[in-house]
Amino acid sequence: MTAMHQQATTDPDGPTGRLATWIADLTLDRVPQNVVERAKHLLLDGLGCALVGAQLPWSRVATDAVLGLEGPGDTVVIGTGHRTSAPAAAVLNGTFIQGFELDDFHPLAPLHSCSLLIPALLSTTSAPPQPSTGAEFLLAAIAGFEVGPRVGYTLHGTQMLDRGWHSGSVFGTHAAAMASGKLRGLPPAQLEDALGLAGTQSAGLMAAQYEAMSKRMHHGLAARNGFYAAGLAAAGYTGIKRVFEREYGGFLSVFGEGHDPDASLLTAQLGQRWETSTIVVKCYAAMGGLLAAIDAARKLRNSVAPMDISKIDITVGETVYKHGWWTPERPLTPIGAQMNIGYATAAALLDGNVLPEQFTPARLDSDDIWSLIAATSVHLDESLAHADISQWFRTDVAVTTRDGAVHHARVVQPHGAPTDPVTNDELVAKFHSLADRVTSRGRADAIERAVLALEDLDDTNHLIDLLADPVAGALD
Repeated sequence: MTAMHQQATTDPDGPTGRLATWIADLTLDRVPQNVVERAKHLLLDGLGCALVGAQLPWSRVATDAVLGLEGPGDTVVIGTGHRTSAPAAAVLNGTFIQGFELDDFHPLAPLHSCSLLIPALLSTTSAPPQPSTGAEFLLAAIAGFEVGPRVGYTLHGTQMLDRGWHSGSVFGTHAAAMASGKLRGLPPAQLEDALGLAGTQSAGLMAAQYEAMSKRMHHGLAARNGFYAAGLAAAGYTGIKRVFEREYGGFLSVFGEGHDPDASLLTAQLGQRWETSTIVVKCYAAMGGLLAAIDAARKLRNSVAPMDISKIDITVGETVYKHGWWTPERPLTPIGAQMNIGYATAAALLDGNVLPEQFTPARLDSDDIWSLIAATSVHLDESLAHADISQWFRTDVAVTTRDGAVHHARVVQPHGAPTDPVTNDELVAKFHSLADRVTSRGRADAIERAVLALEDLDDTNHLIDLLADPVAGALD
């Protein structure tokens, strides 16, 4: 076999082959400048989430457990002062970024990109003999930002979430693998292997949202699996060829069984439509599907005093209903509260925000919160399943006051959605609102400068060193 054939994918015209070839050929000068800028800001957001997540109570449990299993190594564990093996660090860094439900998400193909990409890239850059440049790190991140949602599209995005999969850790192995593979400079054939190795490690059960700490770790596990997929492929260990289109045992034939997967969506408008620009930045510490309810509740506070409320009615579509509503039991765990539309709406009505302060042990067990939850009913609007895509997360909140008056607020898309994005300036402010809680302003400023000038960094070790030292606990 010639060297050229060894570098090519099994079927260059198939969806798996086209994606792998595109990733291998991608250069920073082919990415629109606004996409490059947004990618840097998304990475800054992810690092802010990692810093605030590193010393949460459940993150400390994860750190002790993983370090007890893995031991020391060369890869930084953000905000802890520890270093461990590259796979273990990927698990923990992803767990921290997802640690407080403050990190990015894609609204149509739900996954949390930075909790997949940053860990995989930090672990990858610790593996080669020479550290990566900032430009290489940034380009690899963009590759991952583009791949994850496209895998999600092939399974029709939220359908996986509706069925009970933790969609982000199903779609996310491929995103992490392509980011790591791009940073390693893998040719198309090895990227195809990495996609196959990633797909066979995809998993995640959404029942983790009720009480389990493990929900926080799902994307970290996927980041580790993607890192392993790229590393195995780089060493010549082969993966499933044509993993997306294989009829028996392929990614789409298995995960898509019963809901008409579409492999063509993997590469539709590749290099023309940039998924990086669609990724949502959160303003609140709650599951993405609840953001519209929180916005609606904050609007209602202008006309309704919380102590006057006798009834709350919330109407949402199928994905939010299945993912975000069950009758909660007191006291809720922090993860349960962050996923439950009743708790999030009550907190927003009472406190005017849904941030770390709303998930302290005392607030989780407050009488005023539980009085409003007891008055809450959540209704499914089945018509939204057939509505235009822009309406899928439409949320209606109606509160009835003790005098019988009904006050109503509808939010079709919350602030942060693609039609009303969080601006880059707002994102920087969010970063500091998180990072400044747990470390010095000087350190936070230095991280901001390094990330927003990432393409000019000769060596990412400067940024990595800034992330290494311990931070304070956001809930201490």
